[in-house]
Amino acid sequence: MPAKGEFRVVLCWHMHQPQYCDLISGEYKLPWTYLHAIKDYVDMAGHLEAVPEARAVVNFAPVLLEQLDDYAAQVSGYLRDHRAIRDPLLAALVEPVLPAHPERRMELINACLRINRPRVIERFPAFRRLVNLVSPFLENCRDLAYVSDQLVSDMLFWYHLGWIGETVRRNDLRVQRWQEQGNNFSLHDRRELLGLIGELLSGVIDRYAALADRGQIELSLSPYAHPILPLMLDIQSAREAMPAVRLPELDFYQGGEERARWHIREGINVFEQYFRRRPEGCWPAEGSVSKPALDLLQDFEFRWAASGETVLRNSLHASRGGAAAAATDAVLKGYRSGDGKLVCFFRDDNLSDEIGFTYSNWHADDAVANFIHRLEQIAAHHKERKLAVPVILDGENAWEHFPENGYYFLRALYEKLAKHPTLKLSTFSDCLEHGVEIENLSTLVSGSWVYGTFSTWIGDRDKNRGWDMLGDAKRAFDKVCSGGALDGEQLVAAQLQLAICEGSDWFWWFGDYNPADSVSDFEGLYRMHLSNLYQLLGLEPPEYLAHTFARGSGSPEVGGVMRHGKARD
Repeated sequence: MPAKGEFRVVLCWHMHQPQYCDLISGEYKLPWTYLHAIKDYVDMAGHLEAVPEARAVVNFAPVLLEQLDDYAAQVSGYLRDHRAIRDPLLAALVEPVLPAHPERRMELINACLRINRPRVIERFPAFRRLVNLVSPFLENCRDLAYVSDQLVSDMLFWYHLGWIGETVRRNDLRVQRWQEQGNNFSLHDRRELLGLIGELLSGVIDRYAALADRGQIELSLSPYAHPILPLMLDIQSAREAMPAVRLPELDFYQGGEERARWHIREGINVFEQYFRRRPEGCWPAEGSVSKPALDLLQDFEFRWAASGETVLRNSLHASRGGAAAAATDAVLKGYRSGDGKLVCFFRDDNLSDEIGFTYSNWHADDAVANFIHRLEQIAAHHKERKLAVPVILDGENAWEHFPENGYYFLRALYEKLAKHPTLKLSTFSDCLEHGVEIENLSTLVSGSWVYGTFSTWIGDRDKNRGWDMLGDAKRAFDKVCSGGALDGEQLVAAQLQLAICEGSDWFWWFGDYNPADSVSDFEGLYRMHLSNLYQLLGLEPPEYLAHTFARGSGSPEVGGVMRHGKARD
């Protein structure tokens, strides 16, 4: 085996949520930002704090950082200055007078059921009992008029209590008291729970900054609103990995390079505002790369970027043939594209997907032992070389499928790897500093971490329709701006709204293979954001924005929030 420190393991967790806030009204349409904050973001920080020898890369989308800050301010403003909370579900938690209208009650109850039933509801007998009590009433919303205010408020309380991170649950006496109490929560209890949520929200960014200050993690970013940079720069780049793809009527995204630069520049500004440092690395949204996209990142002096394994193997096959593409050590090195200085790393799809999709059903000790054994096997096949295995995945959605939000798995993973005699937890910047092998990649086939293509964001009828809508809005934006109709503040607001529309998440969810509820949520949000852009431009929104254009009917694995890196048979 190589000496300690020669074979590096990079765990890179990507944290991101799209903009759920209606930027005109200020109301949040979906609660996922604050819910993931009090569960997954605080838990990941807690596990790292508990194992000081552990190291990782944590990547944030800047639009998420702004939402976290906004939520913390909302809770503080409510508790201190009696200002309204702009998220309906969070506001309902502490609303003294709950809605009496059956349809509004139905909305609240259904919202409280959007949680992992086996891992959360079934775990807590008091929560399970409430769900069983309310379930018969869901067949006819008018019957909810007979459901007491106490039952509705207890459902709201348990829903939020169920989302509390496991590292908090095991250490906070308030949480333990509420769990023992079980029911009949008072308005004071609900306000106290909101206070805990506010504490978690207000501290989460600073906790990651402190971890970075002591060198335990490397913080990196994605461009501001999580756009697919290669498609902004050249929609036709989708054909490099999918030659037969049917693309939108939109031949190119007007002013795409200027917009891509805006997202990178604004992303850096937001990142520096919250973390007080300049990022050295970038996980381009969805690991989407192309030669022009990497060149753009290099223009902004990033040292590294990362993408998916199939992108690398497609690129190696195009430049060096099948043998190079199949090489077992391919993903263990960094690569420079052409004459550029920026180094691109590529995720090990198998190891990353084992965490995302397989280990949740294993005993934590067995899962960690299997993961480390596989790492040891890789290291043993490449002795006396300076290599690194990148394990990159969503940092927020996998854990709800694990027992106790992945507590046992993550804690054991960090502890075992931190103490391992030959495997060394590292960061991408450390890999560059310590001479991990780097090669030149003469050809880069554009693609993303999902299947090595852009098929998750373009090529489907509904996805293409979304791109055509965005193209219409961008042309309207350019026309209004070129006419000088907007003053400084109006232009800034319109640019920000356009950026939100350019995010990747809307296109991810378009397509009938996704669940109906999720498609409805994100399709509606997308049309809302586009409509807001037209209003900010002083224009009437097109009629088509008043009509649903995408519907889902599928049941994908883990609800569709994650994908496998490699296409499956």
